[in-house]
Amino acid sequence: MESESLILFFIVALILVGGAIIFSTLVAPSSLNPVKSEPYECGIPSEGPAWIQFNVGYYLFAIIYLVFDVETVFLFPWGVVMKSIGMRAFIEIIIFFFILGLGLLYAWKKGALKWV
Repeated sequence: MESESLILFFIVALILVGGAIIFSTLVAPSSLNPVKSEPYECGIPSEGPAWIQFNVGYYLFAIIYLVFDVETVFLFPWGVVMKSIGMRAFIEIIIFFFILGLGLLYAWKKGALKWV
């Protein structure tokens, strides 16, 4: 019974997604303007090579942001089950914060948070 429901769910999902894609292809306006084929449509022609080197600090800052963004994702489920698990959950989150703090300290010492 459950496997039949699951198969039916996937079939309906495929039909709906496929129908939406086909519908949008048929209904969407299209233009054969040669400007539309260019990589950018901002109206300003690109100058110089596309492969320029960016400051690595931007990438490091983005990675640090992702680390702390993922941290906040883990905090919500921890907060929900913290009372039922007890002291073990509290100790685990302290260890988690300690490891993240070490990562932040390392990035700070390496100068990854400077915008210069």
